Amino acid sequence: MSTRINKYLSEAGYCSRRAADRLIEEGKVSINGKTTEMGTKVEEGDQVEVEGQKLEKSTKQKKVYLAFNKPVGIVCTTDRRVEPKNIIDYIKFPIRIFPVGRLDKLSEGLIFLTNDGDIVNKILRARNNHEKEYIVCVNRSINRNFIQSMSNGVEILGTITRNCFVEQLGPKKFKIILTQGLNRQIRRMCDSLGYQVLSLKRVRIMNIKLDIPTGKYREFTKEELLKINILLEKSSKSID
Repeated sequence: MSTRINKYLSEAGYCSRRAADRLIEEGKVSINGKTTEMGTKVEEGDQVEVEGQKLEKSTKQKKVYLAFNKPVGIVCTTDRRVEPKNIIDYIKFPIRIFPVGRLDKLSEGLIFLTNDGDIVNKILRARNNHEKEYIVCVNRSINRNFIQSMSNGVEILGTITRNCFVEQLGPKKFKIILTQGLNRQIRRMCDSLGYQVLSLKRVRIMNIKLDIPTGKYREFTKEELLKINILLEKSSKSID
């Protein structure tokens, strides 16, 4: 049975389909020695290579789902040549895994890693339908107007951010819960209102809360994984 090349790479646990699309576009993927194109299908017995290395697809590989407390300074990339302080080299997990989404270099907190390309695709497709919670500190005192502005939407990147929940926790500290995934969204929102983010920590994604020390990781519990799949199923129905 044939499989589209991006799905093949995803199911092999090499990367997400989105990352696979980028590798294909950059000409880094070949089938039987020939550089492949988007949409090409892999047939039984075909030899797939990524950046010159043979890919062995194993359907027996255990699916891994990790919650990691990323420190400041670590970059969420699987490209170990581009960035020495990358998340993969930092964790040193014994099998190939990749991050789900991103958390910028200056931010810390919860991020997922897995070798299950299917769940990555589901989470990324539903990124505007699940909650992510952050604790943020800024450079000067915040007030009611700041909280209301952040809650009601701020103009960044040529659009108005979606309404969200914001709660003041201290003179310069607040909690924000987003259901949107714009690039460096919180930092851009604060900057638009004249504030600079001093620290930003993600403390929850969907049903999973940050409960491990900085730089450590743990596997999802069975209950957490079951709940995530239920939430993703609901998100999928809501965006169809």
